[in-house]
Amino acid sequence: MITKADDYPIHQLPHPVSEVGTERNFYDRYFFNGYSKENNVYFAAVLCLYPNLNIMDASFTLVDDGIQHNIRSSRILGLERLDTRVGPIEVKVVKPLEKLALELSENDSNIVAKLEFEKRFDPMQEPNMTLFNGPRKIMDTCRLTQHGNWSGEIEVKGKKIKINPDEFVGTRDRSWGVRPVGSGDSQPMVPFEMPQFYWLWAPVHFEDLATHIYYVDNEKGEANNSFAKIQYQDGKEQSNFVSHSKSVIYKPGTRRVKSLNLNLKTSEDELFKFEITPEINIFMCGLGYMHPDWGHGQFKGELAFHYDFYDLKDDPEDPPFLHVQSLCKVELTYPQGKTSGRGVLEQLFLGPHEPSGFKDLFDKP
Repeated sequence: MITKADDYPIHQLPHPVSEVGTERNFYDRYFFNGYSKENNVYFAAVLCLYPNLNIMDASFTLVDDGIQHNIRSSRILGLERLDTRVGPIEVKVVKPLEKLALELSENDSNIVAKLEFEKRFDPMQEPNMTLFNGPRKIMDTCRLTQHGNWSGEIEVKGKKIKINPDEFVGTRDRSWGVRPVGSGDSQPMVPFEMPQFYWLWAPVHFEDLATHIYYVDNEKGEANNSFAKIQYQDGKEQSNFVSHSKSVIYKPGTRRVKSLNLNLKTSEDELFKFEITPEINIFMCGLGYMHPDWGHGQFKGELAFHYDFYDLKDDPEDPPFLHVQSLCKVELTYPQGKTSGRGVLEQLFLGPHEPSGFKDLFDKP
């Protein structure tokens, strides 16, 4: 099973690159988001391959004038992991860890895009995430996250949106490993345990710095996995926080965050206080997350394409619309003073979470 990737010095085992062990749920993914600092224009893309399912899929989402447009595509991988194009969606690594290209060519949605992501800061390696269902490992992933600027153009049904790097920022990540993908497990663990996952992910851009903070809480509200880093324009970084706390206020009768306050304290007693206010929600099912028909790793045939859209005035709040990224305004008070920024707050809350009052899988206290 020799492929083009075998011509590159990237092997880590005495096997061809196409072999990734025996785990059917192995995946390797690109994720991007981009947004205007001033307006509610947002776009995002995912391209992922599943070597042991022999599938590659991709999706592109654009939010403009309150409508979320979703372009979805899937194909048989054919083992070639370096052919990163799925129908009209293509990702190109122009300069590793510095510059990547994202293109959406002509398709039935009448939306096309030619975009380039360029690093603003070096990538961050997050702690590996490992989750279990009883003795069964269901997630074991490695991820890098990077802040950058976007340039290029998007054309949506005849309207052109100029993507200027002074105005459009965003975050990309690269993750790989094992997570639930494709068809559901034909023989799940017994006895049944209610799923529980509490996820907050908040990358933010400011004028002279950028921040990245996330939490994965257990049902008691304890952070099983968390990360925080501040990157400054002059190359300095801050990550040695000795304490952190969060306060979440939800919109009444929902699992949607109304506001999030974060406090980070360093070993030198310096305090970083974040006030994060979501302004518009984007549905991650538009990128395949939790989607019943176009979920990640589902077999759709040799090559398939689909377009749909959501009106963001409507928020069903229930699956598959539980998972969202919210465009946010952010106020930061820190030792150097105060500053305002723009970022996203990704939210996925499944099952109980004691501090939030969640007791069941989808209840909304």
